[in-house]
Amino acid sequence: MRLVIVGGGPAGNRAASTAARLGAEVTLVERDVIGGGAHLWDCIPSKAMVASGDALTALRRARSLGIDVTLADSRVDLPRVSARINDIWRSLNANIDDELTSQGVRLIPGTARLLDESRVAVESQGAPEEVLEADALLLAMGSRPRVPGWAEVDGERILISRQAYDLDALPEHIVIVGSGVTGVEFVHIFNALGCEVTLVASRRHVLPGKDPEVAYALEEELVARGVTILKGARAAGVERSAATATVHIEDGRSVTGSHVLLAIGSVPNTDACGLDAAGVKVLDSGHVPVDEFCRTNVSSIYAAGDVTDKMPLSSLAAAQGRLVGYHVVGRPARPLDYGAVAQAIFTDPEIADVGVAEAEAFGQGRKIRVTKVPFGSNPKALIEGQHSGFVKIVSDPLTGEVLGGSIVGASAAELIAPIALAVRSGLRLQDLVDTFCVHPSLSESLADAAE
Repeated sequence: MRLVIVGGGPAGNRAASTAARLGAEVTLVERDVIGGGAHLWDCIPSKAMVASGDALTALRRARSLGIDVTLADSRVDLPRVSARINDIWRSLNANIDDELTSQGVRLIPGTARLLDESRVAVESQGAPEEVLEADALLLAMGSRPRVPGWAEVDGERILISRQAYDLDALPEHIVIVGSGVTGVEFVHIFNALGCEVTLVASRRHVLPGKDPEVAYALEEELVARGVTILKGARAAGVERSAATATVHIEDGRSVTGSHVLLAIGSVPNTDACGLDAAGVKVLDSGHVPVDEFCRTNVSSIYAAGDVTDKMPLSSLAAAQGRLVGYHVVGRPARPLDYGAVAQAIFTDPEIADVGVAEAEAFGQGRKIRVTKVPFGSNPKALIEGQHSGFVKIVSDPLTGEVLGGSIVGASAAELIAPIALAVRSGLRLQDLVDTFCVHPSLSESLADAAE
């Protein structure tokens, strides 16, 4: 089995590793670095900046824990933060490179273009074009930030998320357009680092599509920390001067800051890579629809990660890649349950959810039971001064089966795992109640909510 993979992000490198271990002959083509956009521009860099901001937030909380700290002595050294980010992704990429190479995966730095359903042309700098023959292909090219027609990104005053890590100095006042996951994470980052922040949100609340109670909890925290939120404000243009950048809103309002950051979604990297020549179906959005085994409409061609019509999550991309690795070599593979995919937003407080959401269920007329426990009643949260937020569990009122859950508060991204396991495995509330938790611990709130 010859597998050629286009793209070395979470989907591509996980598929390569899995298929190689199972005996396939694997070639992986990547134009940037193994690890892809997740390592270069998205998950790893943004969470590293979150960690720097959290360090300052911890200093601000220190007084409530009985520690006197002079914040005036603290200073954000942005070049050092950027250097640390680069060190992290280089280390991660080196580890992945070594692992794949040791497993016999051939790594080719270059750009790939499909010639048909079984051939890929690869252009590498300084080398003649090479045509790869394959029994199966995996499309895992990832995505890039969306730039609307009304904006001209210059990398100085008007930025996309990928340009936010290499600034020479912190913005005095940054205007962030877009209130989805990327937008609110950058709001948290720059607010925690001490910048004035204005968020331009086109909807009635941040995080459209999330449980409104969760969104409102985050809004309250952001406003309490000095963030200005303009709601119902759909951006229509952006312009800059020598020292400022201004966002113009459709209703006539405008807001000016020292910088503007556009965080309004992403575009799959499916253009100019020959999908039409291979007969691969592509939606108007540029995404590739896939079946339960990540196959496209062409049986020998798979797709995984941000190029597909599924949720754009690194964790899901890796799971899709693993599934493809098993399926291409004919090993038993269990289709993914997209309704049991846990998601997290790395703000302060953190947010995580999985499965059925309360508002979604009520909108569908579905009968559910909702139980909620505030972190203010959790001993460990009180000890650490992290008592904002809550744990909410959605269950079937007749059987007690756990259908979903939402967490707002410290370590939400870690705490969601037991609820995700319960949703995936059809566990009941009683199973969570009967699971022993360490005392004191934040995880006790999961059992309390279930009980």
